[in-house]
Order: sequence, then C-alpha cells, then structure tokens
Amino acid sequence: MLIQTRTILVQKDKVDLVLERFSKESPMDSMEGLIDKTVMVNRKKQEHEEVVVMIRWRSVEDWKNWEKSDVHIQGHRQNRGKPAPEYIISTTVNMYEVKAVKEGLNP
Repeated sequence: MLIQTRTILVQKDKVDLVLERFSKESPMDSMEGLIDKTVMVNRKKQEHEEVVVMIRWRSVEDWKNWEKSDVHIQGHRQNRGKPAPEYIISTTVNMYEVKAVKEGLNP
C-alpha cells in the first residue's frame, strides 16, 4: 500500500475553499487501485488552519499509473504557471510505503 499526504496550511476562515476542492468528485476517483481519499482539518492552529489530504493506493504501481495517466497530466498542464490561491500559505506532499498494518481486535 502507498499513502500520499498533502498538508496544506490555509489562512484562517478559508479552509472551506480547500475542503470543497478536495471533497468533490474527480477523475482520480475511478482509477484502478485507489482505496480512498480522506480530507482532515486541524483547527487547533492559532494563526492558520491545516488541511491534510490522505490518499491511499493499493500499490506503488497503481499510484504510478495515476501519475502517468492522460487526465492527471492534462490537469497539471492546465494549471502550469498559475499561482496558488492567495489563501494557501504552503503545501507539503509526502509519500509513505506501508510496511505493516496492525488492525484492532474489534474493528
């Protein structure tokens, strides 16, 4: 399993704009190997808000297929050169290859 996280720092009271973008349907939703996409908000930050998008893929290969897909590449081409919205302070992307999962006794 591969997990991609995208941590987005957002100006106070603008988090709903980011939630809208990552919660709506997208071409990724129908990609083979996508397990799920989770959108989380940490509202305990004082000077800004934090959104974490966690995307789980069945395998590294499934993620690579998404990255190489025409729809993904076209989406990046359309946004090339466009500045990020002013309410986004920063974005950090991380990739994790899952090595072990321990399920609870009463899932």
